[in-house]
Amino acid sequence: MRASGTFTVPEFTPAPVPAGDITTAVGVGVATMRKEFQGEIAGRSTTLFTSAFDHAAGVGTYLAMESFAGRLHEAEGAFNFAHSATTLGAGREGEYFVIVPGSGTAGLAGITGTGSIVIDEDGTHRIHLDYELGR
Repeated sequence: MRASGTFTVPEFTPAPVPAGDITTAVGVGVATMRKEFQGEIAGRSTTLFTSAFDHAAGVGTYLAMESFAGRLHEAEGAFNFAHSATTLGAGREGEYFVIVPGSGTAGLAGITGTGSIVIDEDGTHRIHLDYELGR
């Protein structure tokens, strides 16, 4: 099945990163996020977000692990998903998105699949999940 929706990020909280002994041209950051989803995907998530990103150049890579609670179509429950991508200023590449096997609860128990995140030119964040529910 395919479910689509949009989401907003009402909370983005940077966290301290312990100083290491390796310095690169782009520093690593860590943050937590709270997202709210609307559409065929409706609910909320909490996210652990890591990135190495040059804001001036618009170039970098992120990795995220999310815990989602809500509804996909008519099924309700919770599950985890992971995603990452590299931004090269005006586009994304190397995208990865997977629903964590074995993480589904309640009506979303047994969920597996993949997905994608797209950011429109106007800043709208869209998410698509291609998933199956195993019983």
